Amino acid sequence: MTEAREREISAQSGRKAAKRAAIALAIFVALAALIFWLDPGGLFLWVKALHVVAIIAWMAGMLYLPRLFVYHADVAPGSEQSETFKVMERRLLRVIMNPAMTIAWAVGLWLAWSGGYFMDGWFHAKLACVLALSAVHGMFAKAVRLFAEDRNEKSPRYWRMMNEAPTLLMIAIVVLVIVKPFA
Repeated sequence: MTEAREREISAQSGRKAAKRAAIALAIFVALAALIFWLDPGGLFLWVKALHVVAIIAWMAGMLYLPRLFVYHADVAPGSEQSETFKVMERRLLRVIMNPAMTIAWAVGLWLAWSGGYFMDGWFHAKLACVLALSAVHGMFAKAVRLFAEDRNEKSPRYWRMMNEAPTLLMIAIVVLVIVKPFA
């Protein structure tokens, strides 16, 4: 099979995955709208549920992507394994992580506004941690591009250490939301 044909098959597969993700999101939104229509007072809880689902998807990607980088950094650029990692990294970022982060941010800001949390100290600390997590996401997105261009200069050890950054930020965010130490 030619390289161009393999890329076309990969692109078709990626489009199918993106389409399935969009359909799943549309179904969730339609169900939430139906439930809101039946019980308008429950909207906040449904939006909160969407926020948690988006965060889980985002964090799954944030924990898995640097692990892919660890393995990718160990293989020869241009090798068959490297090309497989490139596809996995690109799809994880574009189909799962980017949409999940966008939804988490949009819905999270709506929840903060609706719940009146903008004046709470714990919320300011949480927002700072979420901004840091978003910066790490941006760094990972840049790494996906560099790996795709066979220009990664970081070692597997570096990516093992970077795998801990999302975990530490997640722990801080969860503690701030649940314990609310600065309330």
